[in-house]
Amino acid sequence: MDFGAHGARGTDGDTEVDFRVLGPVEVLDRSTGAYVAPAGSKQRALLGALVVRAGHVLSAERLIHELWGDRPPASAVNALQAHVARLRRLLQDGAPDGAGQSWIATRTTGYLLRPGRATTDAQRFHRLSAEGRARLGSDPEHAAELLRGALALWRGPALEGSAQGPICTVEADRLEELRLTTLETLYDANLRSGRHAEVLWELERLTAGHPMRERLYDLQMLALYRCGRQTEALGVYERARRRLVDELGVEPGPALRDRMEAILRHAPSLELPGGSAGGRLPGGVPEAGCLVPERSGGPDGVAGGTDGEALRELGLEIARLGARIESLSREQEALIRRFRLLAPAGPGG
Repeated sequence: MDFGAHGARGTDGDTEVDFRVLGPVEVLDRSTGAYVAPAGSKQRALLGALVVRAGHVLSAERLIHELWGDRPPASAVNALQAHVARLRRLLQDGAPDGAGQSWIATRTTGYLLRPGRATTDAQRFHRLSAEGRARLGSDPEHAAELLRGALALWRGPALEGSAQGPICTVEADRLEELRLTTLETLYDANLRSGRHAEVLWELERLTAGHPMRERLYDLQMLALYRCGRQTEALGVYERARRRLVDELGVEPGPALRDRMEAILRHAPSLELPGGSAGGRLPGGVPEAGCLVPERSGGPDGVAGGTDGEALRELGLEIARLGARIESLSREQEALIRRFRLLAPAGPGG
């Protein structure tokens, strides 16, 4: 989105008009809090495409394809002109001081949106995300604050109601990928800040919702390990491996394999920055929601003298056992619930 350097501004130098695409497409007047949003799907798709390609001329042919796909009506050119005219009126009615008159310009080859100094929520999302990533190593708590601010700009799926043609669909997919990357970075910042118990269940939900994203599995494994749940962390690796092999026919990447091996070794790199152990409060008391770390065998938690391959096989076997224990526990709980429902009431009713 290439937004230019001229247009509506407030008296304090801040932009007044905001094109919002992180959700349904709409235009917000910051000075009044009022917004305008196209009602029909074709109008939404037209505004979405013009905002995505702001500052660039979109040919009538390309916009027709965006709105009607491969089967446009015979009167598509006239219909497009009518949609542009209605969208112009809508933006003009909702813009401060009639600034909407200049938003959409007609060229011999098509149309373009001239945003001037208007901004987009996507621009602010990119800026806050970049600032958060830059602070990740030096100040993870501030990084998390910035990243939460970036994600708070989302009101729903990107370009919701507009992504019916290739322009908006490609941009919506790109923004969604950036949202997930920012979300992963946020949980990375939370783990660096020692919030492993706090985010553990959220990570479990996210891995279930995005089962092909290895980074989420990696973060979940680290959170579990810092909560003292080494076996479950290894179980996450095995579940991720099975899912990737079944769905994509590939093994986990080196980052996830390295995490598994580090967990097996109780590698110092897994501890919180500053050398504090995850899963414990001062005095060795387990943290709320965390279990005491499991350590056995030699000083690294594994019998000495094993090579890398034996270590990996041991880790997979532990992961399989952990997954089996979880499955049996769920079956046991289900049988207990069933027994309680079917068992006759005692003498006391």
